[in-house]
Amino acid sequence: MPHGEKPQSRRPIDTTTPSVARMYEYLLGGSQHYEADRQACSELLSIAPSTQQLARSNRDFLRRVVRILARDKDIRQFLDHGSGLPTLDNVHEIAQRISPAAKVAYVDNDPMVLAHGRTQLHENDNVMVIDQDMRETTKIRAATDTFLNWNEPIAALFVSVLHCLPDTDDERDPAALIERVAAELPAGSYMVICQLVSDDAEVRDRVTQLMAEATRNTWGRVRERHEVRKYFEGMTIVDPPGLVDVIDWHPDNLPPPAHLRATDWVEWGGVAEVGT
Repeated sequence: MPHGEKPQSRRPIDTTTPSVARMYEYLLGGSQHYEADRQACSELLSIAPSTQQLARSNRDFLRRVVRILARDKDIRQFLDHGSGLPTLDNVHEIAQRISPAAKVAYVDNDPMVLAHGRTQLHENDNVMVIDQDMRETTKIRAATDTFLNWNEPIAALFVSVLHCLPDTDDERDPAALIERVAAELPAGSYMVICQLVSDDAEVRDRVTQLMAEATRNTWGRVRERHEVRKYFEGMTIVDPPGLVDVIDWHPDNLPPPAHLRATDWVEWGGVAEVGT
């Protein structure tokens, strides 16, 4: 995709099958969703009541991490995998408030995400939207080759998306994807990863089954902390705070005490420096 080009996909939007992007939008209080998405969220909340709280905490984490990387680490390039539907304070809005020249490449293959990207980002030459599965790293690199400067630091974002990918025995496995992206990033770059994890095997199994059925097997798996930790192997984790429940990653306000926290599942991960 040439510099500045916007996605041209015109795939039809399936309103009868829940979309992870639209479900997330619904949980954040947005308006871009359908009855199938709302019904799936209702079932999800019956299994894991803290789901809406987690969605909002995760969005707050995204805002903080982009702000801190742009302000404190001088990161001026962001590659956002599985970006989802535009909402308040998107990556480019946060980064460009700090540096108007900051560039953001969004990667998604949801038709509704792409349609909104075309509509809302057409006047911003420092933003591009790439119509690709996030696992197609070679195509993503080719699409961004003249847009991002691959000799300068880049922040690669995988925020609440890896649980959408199933485990495989090939290069499409989430761990293999992270390893591949990390190997491409220039020195001084950062990797941001968080995903849904649970210590409760029943929650993991029930949510995974529900989402697989609802999305017609276009989902992955709720994992455990030790599995997410492995994604960061070979990187230098930013510590403090290390790998944590995202509400504890450099919070703007005092995080909730233990008795007010979710016990069913959490968004867990952190930030690491790569390419050094």
